[in-house]
Formats: sequence, C-alpha cells, structure tokens
Amino acid sequence: MPTEARTTDRVARYLYLARHGEASADETALTEKGRRQAVLLGERLRSTPLSAIHHGPLPRAEQTARLIGEQCADVPLRSSELAGDYLPYLPQTQELPEDAAGSLLGFLAGFTEAEREHGPALARQALAAFTGPVEGDRPRHELVVTHNFLVGWLVRAALDAPEWRWMGLNHGNAALTVIRYAPGRPSSVLVHNDMRHLPADLRWTGFPPEIQV
Repeated sequence: MPTEARTTDRVARYLYLARHGEASADETALTEKGRRQAVLLGERLRSTPLSAIHHGPLPRAEQTARLIGEQCADVPLRSSELAGDYLPYLPQTQELPEDAAGSLLGFLAGFTEAEREHGPALARQALAAFTGPVEGDRPRHELVVTHNFLVGWLVRAALDAPEWRWMGLNHGNAALTVIRYAPGRPSSVLVHNDMRHLPADLRWTGFPPEIQV
C-alpha cells in the first residue's frame, strides 16, 4: 500500500458530524429519547481525542452537545452560527433532475426570503471553517453537532457532488458521520449515518417512515 503524502505543516482532520437528538414538537428542547440518544453518542465518542465540540446555537443542538460533552472529559464546547440550521444552497431549475425538479423546488419555496438569502453565505463559511487538512504536527479530531441540512452539505462537498445534492442526504437524530481530510488525498467519507451506538427503539428518528430501513 503506498505511503500517504505528508507535508511538514499540514496534517489530517477528522470531522465528526452529528445531527441533534430528537426534539420536542416546538423544537425548544430534546425529548427523553433525544437526551438518551445524545448520552449514548457521547459514550461512543468518549475515547475519541476530540479537540472541540462545535454546535449550532439552537436549543436542540446546544443541549445535545452539552450531553455529549458530559461524557467526554475536558472537551470544550463552542457555539457557532456556522453549525446552525440553514439552507446551504439554492439550485436553479436547470441544475436539477427533470423528474425531481418540481418537488425539490416546491420544498425550497416554503422558506422565507431571508432564509434563502442568508444560508448560502453561511454554508460557504462552514466549508472554510470545518473542512480540509489542518496545520500542526498531529491529526485533529473535531465534532460538529448540527442539523440535517449542514450534514448533507458537508457530505456532498466531501464527495465532490453537485451543489444541489445536499438535498436527499438525510441523517438520523444522533447518528454519526465521519469525514477525513488528508494532505494530498481526496476527502473520504469513512462513516455515514451510523447508528450502531443506539438501541433499536432510538434509531431512525428524524426520518419519515418511508425511508427508514
């Protein structure tokens, strides 16, 4: 197997992505299931050498990050608007598959003009902040506790998929995705939507029934 390319000042980043735990109907707090999901994800990550837990500012993300952090000693929590819940990219009709364009554009039409204008700029900043190799002499491991849209956006970018393809990449509550960014290598999605740390009754929340497997 070939030796990996290595520079003297840039090393691999391992980006761990988690959607918040299950939230109440008004999205102001986690449900009991959501709290259990967050604790179990924290227990799974306990031995991971995380340097930081970034989280969006909304209560469901903040509470999830705090519960994960309680299982991971001395890992700082960092609130970031870039880890928030926003529309990362708004496609034009001609970018979309003909048979799916109507439904996708109909979904996007339900968002306000402010949401449609604000999100893409944050998404570009999130790519700059959370992805790519990092400076240093040892690999960096970071967790971002966020929302479905941003997980899809970052996975799409890691795979060099079209920008609109964040749509349709769904992520369960407290499921785990891991992306590796190494110098001189394409980014690699190591794990996606992994729920092995959750018992059966806590899996697949956050998905409509027709796409649960």
